[in-house]
Amino acid sequence: MANTVSAAERHLIALDLDGTVLHHGFAGAGDDPESGHIDPELGDAIRALHDAGHEVVIATGRSVDATLPIVEQLRIRPEWIVAANGAVTLRRDPLAHRAYRREYVEAFDPSDALVKIRTQLVTARFAVELADGGFLYTDTIPTGTLPSRQRRVRFEELLGVQASRVVVVSPDHRLEEFLDAVETLGLTHVSYAVGSTSWLDIAPDGVTKASALEVIAEKVGIDDSRIFAAGDGRNDIDMLRWAARRGDAVAMGQAVPEVQAAAGRVTGTIEEVGLLTALRERFAWL
Repeated sequence: MANTVSAAERHLIALDLDGTVLHHGFAGAGDDPESGHIDPELGDAIRALHDAGHEVVIATGRSVDATLPIVEQLRIRPEWIVAANGAVTLRRDPLAHRAYRREYVEAFDPSDALVKIRTQLVTARFAVELADGGFLYTDTIPTGTLPSRQRRVRFEELLGVQASRVVVVSPDHRLEEFLDAVETLGLTHVSYAVGSTSWLDIAPDGVTKASALEVIAEKVGIDDSRIFAAGDGRNDIDMLRWAARRGDAVAMGQAVPEVQAAAGRVTGTIEEVGLLTALRERFAWL
């Protein structure tokens, strides 16, 4: 394998975690991270790309607390990490061995969106990820991808805070019913993505994985043609469209049709370790 790449060969490689890098028995937004694993060959390939000098960026919907252990598991130290679907961008702290600082945090008052959603999804569970990393919730939510610092509160206590993300889970609704309800909400001044279960992530207006990666790409000065992105969820659609316009965008084989349509190409499923196939197609030396 190659050891280093020249500045002219460096790629920005943006990788979703759950369902793309990290395999669960079922790829869902609320999966327990302890049940997930990374294929050893895929882990080796990601480390090889990172060690060769490519800008590997983890781009996930997970909270910071739930993302950093997976980065440790990958045994890489990327310069940049995108968490909370683009609302939080971390940068490695050069003064600390393995520490990251919050370089950019996007926040908003979620009150209007929460009140509107509650009128449509009366049995839903609500939570807010705060700009400082804390987490407030009304009822128990699967916590595998969420912060460890949590506090249960009344619904009214979610209003008027500064949030980087809102989470709505509605286990009483089938996904189709949930999608229909969300469609009728007419949410404005926010960005949102619906997961593969009845799980809704809401971010500040215009904030997505793509918006965060756009800032990083400008910072690192890598040519648009050398952008590679891979993902499997609806929260990856903007990222895949952004990468497809510039370089190489890959959707996982188990992704729903609208996610696959956003990408430039489709690889194998997570069970088939499709990301490894896609990386080897792009980087022949792996």
